[in-house]
Amino acid sequence: MAMISKTLVFTYIYLLIYIILSSGWVLSPKYFNFPFPITLTMIHMAFSGIVSFFLVRVFKVVSPVKMTFEIYATCVIPISAFFAASLWFGNTAYLYISVAFIQMLKALMPVATFIMAVLCGTDKARCDVFLNMLVVSVGVVVSSYGEIHFNVVGTVYQVTGIFAEALRLVLTQVLLQKKGLTLNPITSLYYIAPCSFVFLFVPWYLLEKPGMEVSQIQFNFWIFFSNALCALALNFSIFLVIGRTGAVTIRVAGVLKDWILIALSTVIFPESTITGMNIIGYAIALCGVVMYNYLKVRDVRASSQLPEAAPERMVKDWKLDKKASDIYVPNNGGDGSTANILSSSDAADEEAQPLVASSRLSHVGRTQASNHGG
Repeated sequence: MAMISKTLVFTYIYLLIYIILSSGWVLSPKYFNFPFPITLTMIHMAFSGIVSFFLVRVFKVVSPVKMTFEIYATCVIPISAFFAASLWFGNTAYLYISVAFIQMLKALMPVATFIMAVLCGTDKARCDVFLNMLVVSVGVVVSSYGEIHFNVVGTVYQVTGIFAEALRLVLTQVLLQKKGLTLNPITSLYYIAPCSFVFLFVPWYLLEKPGMEVSQIQFNFWIFFSNALCALALNFSIFLVIGRTGAVTIRVAGVLKDWILIALSTVIFPESTITGMNIIGYAIALCGVVMYNYLKVRDVRASSQLPEAAPERMVKDWKLDKKASDIYVPNNGGDGSTANILSSSDAADEEAQPLVASSRLSHVGRTQASNHGG
């Protein structure tokens, strides 16, 4: 009994840490004038890449996978490109729309992932899933209609980032599974963070570098360090949570996290005003997300009934997380969006998506980005 209770205590502690880290952001124009989301994302990528390098090469906490040039060129580079794009567009949205509204838009993650999975041939068009996607979409439209500070540019940035993340998740599933590779959060960051940093350098040089040279930037090392550390810790907390619990728990925690994010944003950021229409729309979307999660978990369990498929499915299942919120969940999605690492809903069949950690990272980057500039 003592062992059981101790295990449960640690499980709930990990869940609490995951929710707290997921709900944390550091930079907002209201408190800190730094309207450069690409720069912030590059700081996250550089920090994550350096830490993962030390963990893999110096301290040897985990072993690197057998990476060939062919795998790097055909898998890591395209996945990193879409990962960078999802972070870039997602974080930039914070300059135009509120944190609360962004969380509501993220309910579209399973819709985007399902569409991309069907287009890429990794999932089949199913009536029950399609109806869920319809419910989610209607809810998001209703929520958008009720948004007081609705901004077309910010909404387009966020939705584009969501579809880039969905495509990344599907690509991860298609490309890495074909090669038989499985990456945990540390090795995911080890290979993908540096490559994403390179991809982000181009838009940074063209769009943000000129503005940084003429503006008065308040650079506080400890604020940026804590921000990057929070993003990295979130990835690892997701790894711990997934190891201690299952896909169902992760998804429930992801939904809870989304509500906490929306509630906290209204307190911390006064510009995040929520209307009754916002709540009604998001509640409708959430019903679709919850039902989608149920269908995905049911499918995983049904597949696990086949003895030969069980081990493979278990591996897939832990990846599922995501982002209802981000619904990142790429693994976060967890289903995936994890990569997105994490969150509730996510992906369309990202279950099998190895890069869980990364996604989450992206989510983190987003929530922590300089939130809104307008």
